[in-house]
Amino acid sequence: MDNKSDRSKTIEELEGIEWPDPPPGGTGLVKAVHNLRKRPINLLTAWEMSRLIGQDVGIPWLLPVALEHLRETATDQSLGAFYDDDLLTAALTRRSPIWQSNPQWAADLKEIISLLEDISPSIREDVQRFFLRADTGATN
Repeated sequence: MDNKSDRSKTIEELEGIEWPDPPPGGTGLVKAVHNLRKRPINLLTAWEMSRLIGQDVGIPWLLPVALEHLRETATDQSLGAFYDDDLLTAALTRRSPIWQSNPQWAADLKEIISLLEDISPSIREDVQRFFLRADTGATN
C-alpha cells in the first residue's frame, strides 16, 4: 500500500466485498477475521495483522504495512525490545506466488531478516523455507 491515506480504510472497503456475518458455530478465529476486516488498517495491531495475514486475508494491503512495522521494530530487537515473531511468521509463511508477484516485498523481508540479530529457534525453519520460496518459487 503506497498511499498512507488508504490505511484509514478497512479491508472490506478496499476489497469492495462485504462478508456476511460469521456462522453461529464459527471458531474464535473465524469470528475475529470477520470482525478485523471491518476495522481500519491503521487501527490494527501487529497481532491482529498477523491473524489476518496468516489466513491470507487482505494481503495486498496488509503485507506492506506488516513489512513496514517489522522493519521499524527490527533495530529495537538489539536493544532488548520485544520483536513480534507472530507477525514475522505470518509474513514468512505466505505462499510462493505472493513473493514471485511482488519481488520488492520479498527483497524487503530478506533485508528485515538480515537486520535481526537473534531469530527465534522456533521460526528458523520458516526463514529457510521463505528464502527457498522467494528465490526459486518452490512451494514447500
